[in-house]
Amino acid sequence: MRRFVFSTRFAPLSAAVAAALLAGSLSLHAQAAGTNPDGSQSESVTLSTGKQAKKRKGDEPKESKKDQKVQQSKDTKAAEKKRLKRNPLADVDKNLPDKQLYDKALEALNKGHFDVARLDLQTMLNTYPDSQYQMRAKLAVADSWYKEGGSAALAQAEAEYKDFITFFPNVPEAAEAQMRVGDIYFRQMDKPDRDYTKAMHAQEEYRNMIQQFPQSTLVPQAKQRLREVQEVLATRESEVALFYASHENWAAAIARYQTVADTYPLYSGMDQVLIGIGDGYAAQARFVRGANLPEGPKAKLEQEFDDRAMAAYTKAVTEHSASNHVEDARDRIAALNRPQPEATQEQTAASQALENSRSQYKLLDIAKIMFLRRPDVVQTATVGEPTMADPRPTLAPEVAKFVEDSFREALNPGASAAAAPKAVKAAPEAAASETPAAAQPGAPAAPATPLGFNDINNPADGSAPNSGAVNMTTPAAAPAAGATGTGVGLEIVTPKAGETPRTYGLKAVGGAENNQAVPPVEKPAAAEDTVNDIAPGQKTPAAQQAPANGKKAAKPSIDKSEESSSKNKKKKGLGKINPF
Repeated sequence: MRRFVFSTRFAPLSAAVAAALLAGSLSLHAQAAGTNPDGSQSESVTLSTGKQAKKRKGDEPKESKKDQKVQQSKDTKAAEKKRLKRNPLADVDKNLPDKQLYDKALEALNKGHFDVARLDLQTMLNTYPDSQYQMRAKLAVADSWYKEGGSAALAQAEAEYKDFITFFPNVPEAAEAQMRVGDIYFRQMDKPDRDYTKAMHAQEEYRNMIQQFPQSTLVPQAKQRLREVQEVLATRESEVALFYASHENWAAAIARYQTVADTYPLYSGMDQVLIGIGDGYAAQARFVRGANLPEGPKAKLEQEFDDRAMAAYTKAVTEHSASNHVEDARDRIAALNRPQPEATQEQTAASQALENSRSQYKLLDIAKIMFLRRPDVVQTATVGEPTMADPRPTLAPEVAKFVEDSFREALNPGASAAAAPKAVKAAPEAAASETPAAAQPGAPAAPATPLGFNDINNPADGSAPNSGAVNMTTPAAAPAAGATGTGVGLEIVTPKAGETPRTYGLKAVGGAENNQAVPPVEKPAAAEDTVNDIAPGQKTPAAQQAPANGKKAAKPSIDKSEESSSKNKKKKGLGKINPF
């Protein structure tokens, strides 16, 4: 066991050590040194009279602000950013009761508890109608229906978003609400060969969003969604045109292809669309070559249809020079023995930019297209302005009318001189009115009179025409002011006196003996006067008089063996022989 023993030789120093300790100017350090005679170690004390240097403020090591700041990890930053994105006002007014309800509802909404979130939001709206979070609460209610999904929930979400736009049309969130309405129909879009009603509604809603909120930050996203919707609609039209082309219904195929070319210029298959238009007119030219027509009209028709086919092929080569099927268009131009067109530098650059903006198919995209009911929008362009208003579509009857007019004009050049000019896209003009037979080709047309009725069987004028004739000339009457052109009068034709009217094979009902006049309708007989059974002054029968004591008369007895009622049942079985 170690012991602390002071040697006697250090006795004079003990007083100095105590004084130094009391004064605070000496420090005492104990140090083990030496051994006692009995073999035990002795303790020695080493005294130090050095004064401790005062610490200055500048002598302390400085720590940079970067070291003092707590460094957050990437996961922490991502979680914080995600939290603020879900609720931008999460750290604002935490102690307000309406804000607490709003935060609680958003937390439930993010966890997928949509019913709980709507209940909390409705409670907040009813309890605090003047809250500053009222607008955001209404938008959160619509978001809860949108995130829940399903046909019924999406329909309710659309109604909520429309109400929000109606009540808050000038806030930035109104653009977000309109964008959500378009997204509702975008989520329900089906493949191009199915019902396209949702796609049409989505196109309309995205157009409304771009036009009503042009300054919104969501406009680029809305334009891209609009391009994807129009990609689906263009695919549908081109597939219908391909079906008609496979059945050699060239008028319908040309009409569908022309509608796609005019309405959806950013379509990924525009080169095939233009080639399809050219193939339709080229098929008409082949039909003309095989028809038994005079050489002059045949050459004219071939030239006209080949020119239209060449125009479609040239547009495919020049405006879509970077597309995949441009070589097919060049081969068809070579088959027509026409020179190959060359695209300008501006056209080449624009085509390359358009094609480079399209995405390529990935394994995940192919799986979604195969197993999910989603349209194929992978190759949708990301540059260019989408069509904001649909032009007038080209109809198949118009194309057929154009072909008929071309044949008629080639075979009879003078017959269609006064007809309206041909146009595939425009509606055919109304046919011109007939001119009088006596009118000369170079003479001006006489003004027409208003239509009227003329009685051609005038008794005072014996020169009435036959009953079977109809006067198709203009009646000789004063022309109306401002009336121009020619017209046909309407006349009433009546048979002559003594002439048997023509029946045109119809037989009259009945014979000559049935030509007598119908007798007049007889008047109905007068109703008999009401007669009372009891004459005035006659007494009421005794059976109908009330009893003198004011009580009800006794009911007549019922023979249960013969009669029965709901209260008095007819006797059955042994009850029939029971006299009581």
